[in-house]
Amino acid sequence: MTRAALPAAADVVVVGGGVMGTSIAFHLAEAGAGVVLCERGELASGSTSRAAGGVRAQFSDALNVQIGARSLAAFRDFGRRPGWEIDFRPVGYLFVLTTPEEVAAFEAAIALQHEHGVPSRLVTASEARDLSPLLEVGDVLAGAFSPQDGHATPEAVVQGYAAGARALGAHVAVGCEVREIVVRGGEIREVVTQRGRVATGTVVCAAGAWSQSSGALAGVDLPVVPLRRQVLFTEPMDGLPGEIPMTIDFATGFYFHREGPGLLMGMADPAETPGFKLETTDDWIGPLLEVAQRRAPRIATAGIRGGWAGLYEVTPDHNALIGEARSVSRFLYATGFSGHGFLQGPAVGEIVRDLVVGRPPFADVAPLSAERFAGRELRPEFHVV
Repeated sequence: MTRAALPAAADVVVVGGGVMGTSIAFHLAEAGAGVVLCERGELASGSTSRAAGGVRAQFSDALNVQIGARSLAAFRDFGRRPGWEIDFRPVGYLFVLTTPEEVAAFEAAIALQHEHGVPSRLVTASEARDLSPLLEVGDVLAGAFSPQDGHATPEAVVQGYAAGARALGAHVAVGCEVREIVVRGGEIREVVTQRGRVATGTVVCAAGAWSQSSGALAGVDLPVVPLRRQVLFTEPMDGLPGEIPMTIDFATGFYFHREGPGLLMGMADPAETPGFKLETTDDWIGPLLEVAQRRAPRIATAGIRGGWAGLYEVTPDHNALIGEARSVSRFLYATGFSGHGFLQGPAVGEIVRDLVVGRPPFADVAPLSAERFAGRELRPEFHVV
């Protein structure tokens, strides 16, 4: 994107050039706001480019269901608005369930999802194997499946939103680290970057795993910590079905979906500790392949052709932070999505736009305020992968 001089002033400065920041910039520019987006590296160079690309509305928290469903509608319409090819594939999400407690929890979540128009359903073990033929289902009690879920290309979504924002007059600046947010009398006055100053009264923090330090520039506590997650790609595999849903062994978090002639797969490492660690390691591969051997044996014998590491932006209850700070006027934030940021990006862009311009968003996100942790008002999400 452009490295031209920054505008002297803007209605809103957005910090972060991943899916969240670019979605927010696009929706604000579409509403007529003067927007400057500041990304310290390149667009999508943080967590977004390392996301697995899954998009879904299957959640246990009503707000997440609403946000996920709204985002799915936007992904389906992305070719028209903003007008970009994102390789959206509605192949579905299949959660594989192996305990009575999991089945009961997903039954309750499906009832909630139906209230919001999500066509999820419980399936039998044999139906789960029909949907995802690589599965071994001897110990499977049921599955939870929604055909409208799927996956898309994260970098393409970011580029689409950024191009759309620029076409609407937004200034998208890469290589532009925010170094200071000037606050006087509880109000934002300007943003100081490595490439100059921008006078503004409104800042939106969408800095992902780096949001805690970005919030601190304005004296706002955003309890977000980085946690490394790794993914692998298999060598090409003969005989794969044309479509495979995003398949998740819920008890272990092991997941896979088709990626070209092979598969993308991953699993949380229970020994992982917080930190800005982006190097890939091998110590988690053995436990992953042990799970794969039990759940999808063909995957365990496929060769590995590469992988990467990225960062989840984790909050204490694995739910997002969306809202406006009480201590600083017009400092808004959208962060802490704990692995759900890519799939929630389109709808959150709408929500933040409405919070900035002062109109009610389609969903009441007050429960996702960062202040909830001060009162220990945790809002846990069961469907965490």
